[in-house]
Amino acid sequence: MQNNDNIINDPALNTEIREHDTKIEYSHQTHLIEQSAYRYSLQERATPNLYRRLYDYQSVPKVSFNHRFVPVQMPENIWITDTTFRDGQQAMKPFTTQQIVDLYKMMHRLGGPKGLIRQSEFFVYSEKDREALAECQALGYEFPEITTWIRAATKDFELVKSLGIRETGVLVSCSDYHIYNKMGLTRRSAMDKYLGVIKEVLDMGISPRCHFEDITRADFYGFVVPFAEALQHLSEEYGIPVKIRACDTMGYGVSYPGAALPRSVQGIMYGLTHYAGVPSEMLEWHGHNDFYKVVTNSATAWLYGASSVNCSLLGIGERCGNCPLEAMVMEYASLRGTTDGMDTTVITEIGEYFKNEMGYDIPPRTPFVGRDFNITKAGIHADGLLKDEEIYNIFNTEKILNRPPQVAIDAHSGAAGIAHWVNRKLASQGIVTDKIDKRSPLITLMKEFVDYEYEAGRVTTLSDDELTLIMDTARATIASEE
Repeated sequence: MQNNDNIINDPALNTEIREHDTKIEYSHQTHLIEQSAYRYSLQERATPNLYRRLYDYQSVPKVSFNHRFVPVQMPENIWITDTTFRDGQQAMKPFTTQQIVDLYKMMHRLGGPKGLIRQSEFFVYSEKDREALAECQALGYEFPEITTWIRAATKDFELVKSLGIRETGVLVSCSDYHIYNKMGLTRRSAMDKYLGVIKEVLDMGISPRCHFEDITRADFYGFVVPFAEALQHLSEEYGIPVKIRACDTMGYGVSYPGAALPRSVQGIMYGLTHYAGVPSEMLEWHGHNDFYKVVTNSATAWLYGASSVNCSLLGIGERCGNCPLEAMVMEYASLRGTTDGMDTTVITEIGEYFKNEMGYDIPPRTPFVGRDFNITKAGIHADGLLKDEEIYNIFNTEKILNRPPQVAIDAHSGAAGIAHWVNRKLASQGIVTDKIDKRSPLITLMKEFVDYEYEAGRVTTLSDDELTLIMDTARATIASEE
């Protein structure tokens, strides 16, 4: 660009915008004539921009607002990708080959005939990694497509090529925390290095997925957009797709309306699609849950332009974990009004597999897979369930997850809770009977037994076996009295 360009300085963005580079053109997405993307140049710096007013490290990170709003632009097609065997496995005891194969099969079933769990990402460094990958390849599934994650080294590219993998992830950290403080580079030298690596991948005919690590602390218009635009040019030059995974590595992203960059999820999605020209199908969001925002941020990424959200089963992953894959299955159904063929009952099977086969301790109140997620202990809630389960159950959990609502019996469950348990128990045993009312002699006697337990000092809930014994004892007592 020439020095005599008309320049608009925007201190909030810490970059320069040149007016004459804008275009006026018809948008096939909004069907309006729009002022198209400004062109952003790489902004080289001698020192890193660490956004110290937001991230001073001595206090909770701040959220700033600039009151700029971008349009919702949900892509026509959205899907889920998986990182259980890569990012997820890093936070756990290494999976066995059989565990990887079993979970991969379950993800295939969960994704349904449309392959809404589109891809699953594997390590390839150890013999066990490659064995698991080969066994999953041998299943012949179209979805989830097997992809990899590699280091930026020629021998790794050759390894991926030899395994017959079409796409691989490549780390391209984009915040100054990583560029300056971790790698000792500048923005220019980092971009040159990254582009050189991506060219090597493309030369081998492999589609790169570029992991924009730490994007929520990156100078968005000073580095992210120019780099993303350069990648689009490479994709056009080689005729090979180049994907961008926007990585909220530390969970700093927010979905608040009017929030400013670099933390605004919708601002990041809009900027990458509108200014860098990244097609929605080439854009993926990868979030972490350090501030409890991972599900909302992932859904926001969908709403504002990303076709893909990256997840792990049960949200496993570094620190506070990734976005739970099962959560985004539910978000998909909520946003689209259909599961599009996904078999949601597999979610329960996955939870049971983690617990029973892998020894994973699922927090009991974890949505959809936790032991207590649709269990109530309060008597007043149990009374509502007894009358109409819709009153206190989030949806038909028996149909959608193969998990009927339950009542845990303790000192606070009351007669209604015991009646609900009895009716469910008899139904599970195939015993056909009219619904037993909470005022029936059986429930009254069972409640006396339960109350005695807690009056004697018990503090834990009664197990299913204990309640079965109490029910059988009460029924025998009533029968003897008759």
